[in-house]
Amino acid sequence: MKDKYSPLLGLAAGVALGLVLLLAGIFIWIKLPVWMETAAPAPDTDSVIPVPVSYDAPELTLENLAGESVALRDFRGQVVLVNMWATWCPPCKAEMPDLQAYYTAHQPEGFVLLSINDGDSAAEVRDFVSDYGLTFPVLLDPHSLSEKAFKTISLPSSYVIDRDGTVRLAWKGAISREVLEDYVTPLIEE
Repeated sequence: MKDKYSPLLGLAAGVALGLVLLLAGIFIWIKLPVWMETAAPAPDTDSVIPVPVSYDAPELTLENLAGESVALRDFRGQVVLVNMWATWCPPCKAEMPDLQAYYTAHQPEGFVLLSINDGDSAAEVRDFVSDYGLTFPVLLDPHSLSEKAFKTISLPSSYVIDRDGTVRLAWKGAISREVLEDYVTPLIEE
C-alpha cells in the first residue's frame, strides 16, 4: 500500500534543498566583495615567473621575413631568448613593448631575441612588426615546428638559451621587463 504523504515529502525535500541553495547564493553574493577586499593584493605585473630548466637547445631552422634560413645553432655564444607568439594573442601583444625595450638595452652584451611567429601570414607579421616598431629578428613558423621542438602548445611561450646552447629558463605567459631583468640579465652577465 502506497503512503499518501510520499509525494508531499519529496516536494518538501526539493523545496528545502532549493531554499538552502538560494540562501547560500545570497550569502556568497553579499560576502564576495568583502572576501575580494581581503584577498592578497594583485601583483604589479601580469608577467609570470620563469622555471629553471636544463636541457640542450633543440635543432630548429626557420625563415625570417626576408626568406632567409635562420637556425638556433647560428647564435651559439650568445644568450638567446626564444619567444613564440601570434598576432591574435592579447598577452603576446602586451609583452612586445617590454621585449623590444629589453632587447634594445641588452643587445650590445651578446643578447639576442628570436621572435617566432606561430602560424600567421608573412603579410600579417610584417604589419605587426611595423605597428610595434620591432627591431629584433622575427622568424615565421607556419607549421608550428617551434612548438614541437620546445614541446609546448601555449602562446606566448619563452625559453632562454645560454651561450653554451643549454635551455636554462622556460615560461608560458606574458613577460615583463622587470622579470627579464631579474632572471635573464644574470645569464647575460655570466
